[in-house]
Amino acid sequence: MKPTDVLMSEHRGIERMMAVVEKAANRLETGKDVPPDVFLNAVDFFSNFADKCHHGKEESELFPAMEKAGVPRQGGPIGVMLTEHDQGRSFIRSMREAANRYAQEDIAARPQLISAVRGYVNLLRSHIYKEDNILFPMANAALPAAEEARLTTAFDHIEETVMGPGVHERYHQMIDDMEKQAAGW
Repeated sequence: MKPTDVLMSEHRGIERMMAVVEKAANRLETGKDVPPDVFLNAVDFFSNFADKCHHGKEESELFPAMEKAGVPRQGGPIGVMLTEHDQGRSFIRSMREAANRYAQEDIAARPQLISAVRGYVNLLRSHIYKEDNILFPMANAALPAAEEARLTTAFDHIEETVMGPGVHERYHQMIDDMEKQAAGW
């Protein structure tokens, strides 16, 4: 399996969580209640799985390898992805703040929470499309097999040392559980 296949598989999990939180935001917008843990768990997932783990693999390993292989950062697709990672972190911060306020029954937090969720989901949908269809094919063309093998090992190391044993599986279980919860709305 290529390192980009690992990242694309992670994208599918991120998309599933985005669908849950988007449904929750839509429900909130119609004046219906949503358990606060839906948003709090989504923030945890986006902060740790999507950003710390997934974007961490890209920023610390894939992007530098692509640069070394001749793919430009400035004025190129890597620079765009890095900018969007920063934008995503801003949405996550806003979502976290609003989710915490919402959990404290602050009704005024609802519009900020809805806005942060929508902003993040819209950004990430476009971002994932660009990575899957533009950036990752570029990586596959630019990186030699030996570098792909090194990246796969580096990704495993990130899973073990940065995330910790079993964390990836815990987040996938969270997605499954939240999808079941959302199906009842």
